[in-house]
Amino acid sequence: MASIAPEADSAFPIEWRRETVQVPYAAALAEMEARNTAVFAGEAAELVWLLEHPPVYTAGTSADPAELVDPRFEVVEAGRGGRYTYHGPGQRIGYLVLNLAERGKDVRCFVHAIEGWVIATLARFGVESWRAEGRVGIWTRDIDGSEAKIGAIGVRVRRWVTMHGFSVNLDPDLTHFGGIVPCGIAEYGVTSLARLGLTVSAEEWDEALIATSADFLDALDAAAKRACR
Repeated sequence: MASIAPEADSAFPIEWRRETVQVPYAAALAEMEARNTAVFAGEAAELVWLLEHPPVYTAGTSADPAELVDPRFEVVEAGRGGRYTYHGPGQRIGYLVLNLAERGKDVRCFVHAIEGWVIATLARFGVESWRAEGRVGIWTRDIDGSEAKIGAIGVRVRRWVTMHGFSVNLDPDLTHFGGIVPCGIAEYGVTSLARLGLTVSAEEWDEALIATSADFLDALDAAAKRACR
């Protein structure tokens, strides 16, 4: 585990934590919930936590049991918004425990800012990606020209402190998504940077994500000023 100390003069110090080994999903969920409580109480800094999980299917609050096609891995109730998703090796996850009470109290702007952050980071590797009206997540053009999901987003906000966040497919086993209808969207596929011909390590992804984080935080500051962008 590696942490990046927050800037000493930052108005809202953030701990950046980067895991180099897989973290079991249940353990990560318990850690997020504890950190959420501590941030709300003013007893801990906000957290950006970058990690990977062993294979697991997670169910959001809108999950439809009919969309759990083949429960070949553990299924965990996540408590976040959304439906079923898959996490596993080769997929980089960003968990965000941030205090929206100090950042605008606007969940829509928060999700919009996450989308922009992931899109900007993918652009650093030459991948054009976008938001899609009515479809949560980050989308790009697959190798066959079709539109496919490369990143997922799901958040929970408790007492204006966030949990969960986003995931991006670097080089996961894409067949593992076959056990579910990812995010309840059956008509579109799932892709990865590796499928698009790019070799990007977790370390390289994390560095690019950190390099683009200032714009993400600026977007949250804009939300605090009622100027979501």
